[in-house]
Amino acid sequence: MTAYAHDKADYKRRLSRIEGQVRGLQRMVEEDQYCIDILTQVSAATKALQSFSLKLLEEHMAHCVAEATEKGGEEARLKVKEASEAIARLVRS
Repeated sequence: MTAYAHDKADYKRRLSRIEGQVRGLQRMVEEDQYCIDILTQVSAATKALQSFSLKLLEEHMAHCVAEATEKGGEEARLKVKEASEAIARLVRS
């Protein structure tokens, strides 16, 4: 079971909202909207994706990583390494 399974509906709602924001951006470009207005919407979509990512990461750490560290051993080391690499990717983006 995935860490986010209990909140799957919320995650899907968030992604649908983000999808709508991106479609709105496409529409704005098609309609030759003002650059600054488009950039404002890009910022909003970016923040929404960042928020989504942070919530998912929090769930992963609280469930998948915590469970692995309770078991200990190589699995724990790998889960912590995997989470650290995911955090590094998020920070770089």
